[in-house]
Amino acid sequence: MSDLSLDNSTIYVRERGNLRRVSDIVLAQPKALSSCRRTDPFVLRKEHFIFNYNEEGSLRYSTKSLFDITLLFVADNIHHVDSLVGFPEQIGNRLFVAAEENRVFLNPDTSSKALQLFSDAYGEIVLGSLCLRNKFPLLQERMDAIKTFHSLKSLDLFGCKLGDNHELFQHLTSTSLASLIELFIGGNSLSDAGLQRLTAPIRMMRKGLDCLQLLDLSYNPISEAALRYLTCFPKLVKLDLSGTSLKLETGLKTAMLKLLGLIYSEKPLDSFDHSRCKTEGWAEQVVNQWETSGSQMTKQRKIEESRTLALRFFGRQKFVREVLKAVPLIHERMEEADNGKLHFYRPSNNQTAEKEIPSMTNHQVKTPCHIKKRKHQPEKHDTLHHSPPAKQPCSSALTAEDIDLLNSY
Repeated sequence: MSDLSLDNSTIYVRERGNLRRVSDIVLAQPKALSSCRRTDPFVLRKEHFIFNYNEEGSLRYSTKSLFDITLLFVADNIHHVDSLVGFPEQIGNRLFVAAEENRVFLNPDTSSKALQLFSDAYGEIVLGSLCLRNKFPLLQERMDAIKTFHSLKSLDLFGCKLGDNHELFQHLTSTSLASLIELFIGGNSLSDAGLQRLTAPIRMMRKGLDCLQLLDLSYNPISEAALRYLTCFPKLVKLDLSGTSLKLETGLKTAMLKLLGLIYSEKPLDSFDHSRCKTEGWAEQVVNQWETSGSQMTKQRKIEESRTLALRFFGRQKFVREVLKAVPLIHERMEEADNGKLHFYRPSNNQTAEKEIPSMTNHQVKTPCHIKKRKHQPEKHDTLHHSPPAKQPCSSALTAEDIDLLNSY
């Protein structure tokens, strides 16, 4: 009996008073802490007890409740659970914490399925806001697991080197992120062609990012011609175009108001202050674990890459530029453009009226008869401002470029 093991043993389940053989389920094996535990599977596990000290300083222990023991068992075998839909939130939270303590979400083979299980059942509670600002390695390493968070309200991908043709574009415009309200994709070398590709499914299928209200496109090489691709966001309220090829001119203000109904903000908007960006939800510590484990694993890899780059390039200046991957250049551009923020927002009706008749108060006492005439002018201007939304379907119609892009898929 000393060689008895659970590796190839048969498992029986009692249901309604009858025993049923289960052969296709492989349960997680208990962690071996001693030689006797490896040879005798019936030895009690240390995780089933709570150790503490009494007032006299003696070590005492008590057994955990059956619920806690069951919770640990389910957490170890979370990849065998079909669904958690309908389970109370309190149970789900404790099960998530138990799986996190067992480092289940660090295993690439089971993390995606486990996170998908919790996201389907509890949605935004698992993760409502995700900040991956300047965390390109983490995004690439945990791409599949990150895609399971389909109830995000805010997503920050600033400085993640997405470029014009990244695989994440398809996920951003899918129905999985239909509840997304804030999207930060600045500093990603996104050009007009990349923005066209990103918004193509939305403009063609009329689906995806229906609730988007805030968009950050700062520090991307986009031009004024790319503004027409943003007309597919009907609820867009705030837009950041700082550090782009656009310049604050009368033509830009007119185009923003005509196409998107947005006006220039004299003061920087607090909504684009990235110091407020943070990850919120049950999976907050999971993301921190990913970042910690990833930095430890790539430390040696970075040393080897730096040595290779030193041998490949000649000169200290080229070596430093290649190792840093031009990240300081983004920060330099940000420091240069701190005083020239291009923030746009959708004004209220009162704000548009005040902007259209700024000199009304100056002539209010002298010529009261003209006040009545000027009161009718804002209505005409308002009709002009509200007329573009009716023409939006024409501006967002398929162009020859869109058709070529559609044929390329």
